[in-house]
Amino acid sequence: MTIGLLQLELLLPEAHSLKDKRRVIKSLKDRLHGKFNCSVAETGGQELWQRCTLAVCIVGGESRHVNSQLSAVVTFIEMNSPAVLADYRIEML
Repeated sequence: MTIGLLQLELLLPEAHSLKDKRRVIKSLKDRLHGKFNCSVAETGGQELWQRCTLAVCIVGGESRHVNSQLSAVVTFIEMNSPAVLADYRIEML
């Protein structure tokens, strides 16, 4: 069994309030969960308007599959989100 953890640093230049930010982040979390069947949590920057840290976790039988799924999450965010991906890190546990 492999546990994959993806940590994302996102910038939200269009957010002008915490309400704007939370709307974008909630939508993104829901879409990621629905498309990739993964767990998603906001783990940092909860009180900042234009910055967010998300953690995405996927559990699978093969590390290669988990890694490819997490890489697909990164690509999905880059292509389909108003948030700008500043940095990310993938860890296999």
